[in-house]
Amino acid sequence: MATATEIFERLKQDHDKHRELLDKLLETSGDSNDREALFEELTKELKSHAAAEEQALYSTMLRKPPTTDETRHSVAEHHEIEEALNDLAATDMSSGGWLTKFKTFDHDYRHHIDEEEEDHFPDFAKYLDDKDMEHMERVFERRKTEEKAEAEVTPEKKEDAKE
Repeated sequence: MATATEIFERLKQDHDKHRELLDKLLETSGDSNDREALFEELTKELKSHAAAEEQALYSTMLRKPPTTDETRHSVAEHHEIEEALNDLAATDMSSGGWLTKFKTFDHDYRHHIDEEEEDHFPDFAKYLDDKDMEHMERVFERRKTEEKAEAEVTPEKKEDAKE
């Protein structure tokens, strides 16, 4: 059996890149070009990663009854992450409210990826075979590329930002 570490290592590579972008964003201030560019990069990375992960990994894991609860939990968190990103994009980056929201988002997202890496991935690996691995690796790379090309920073308007 192929080791499940291949797909999980690929997902962790993305997570490491996400952590770096979060760190860089925390070093920015105000409505700067750096903050705007980094936030756009982070948003496109996270949205494309989540969509590809759902298509490759989570669709596979939903067919494995022992992992259904963990899978649904992670997919639900993906939707919360996307909503938070959209709200951040609709918030004035120069406001103190943006940084407060971003710090909450940073904490929540890091918790999500730590949970995936430390809890879910090791549990999932027990139920994967060669066919699953081949499918997930192929689908993840294809979907991530496609999703990143289509990812939007936000479909919301500034007046829609949450208080």
